[in-house]
Amino acid sequence: MLRRWFPHPWLTLVLLVVWLLLSNEISFGSVLLGGLLAWLISLRIGLRLWLSPMQLRRPDLMLLLLGRVMADILVANVHVAMLVLGRASRLRPGFVEVPLEAEHEMALTALISIVSLSPGTLCAELSEDRRCLLVHVLDLKDESTLTADIKSRYEAPLREIFVCSTS
Repeated sequence: MLRRWFPHPWLTLVLLVVWLLLSNEISFGSVLLGGLLAWLISLRIGLRLWLSPMQLRRPDLMLLLLGRVMADILVANVHVAMLVLGRASRLRPGFVEVPLEAEHEMALTALISIVSLSPGTLCAELSEDRRCLLVHVLDLKDESTLTADIKSRYEAPLREIFVCSTS
């Protein structure tokens, strides 16, 4: 019954927080209006946005993944800076096809965002069947290592975090 009235509680919460940040005040009226709008938007529009309801199985792993991503972005910034400041002839750009096992829309979205946020890599395309991600790399040393890193460091935790809820 609760899932019927709140199909996407996280979306409702995020929308409420965004409303409060935009209104720049926390009052009873602002929270009430923001909560009502967030609930209506998540109830009507949220059903169209997500094909399957989202359930977070491992929120603790989400924090660990966030730390890993931030550290990887820092290291990638230093690596790209060294490449850019060095000789351009050392660059080995290339495309890599990464086979995917993740199925949930949010897991795929998060994976694409993580790979694209990291300097030196960019997601160029997600296949129509959502089983392959085409990644452009500024300095491609070893295709199999890059694929294994993306799958183990990012995709595997995301598959544990986001679970399709059938209820």
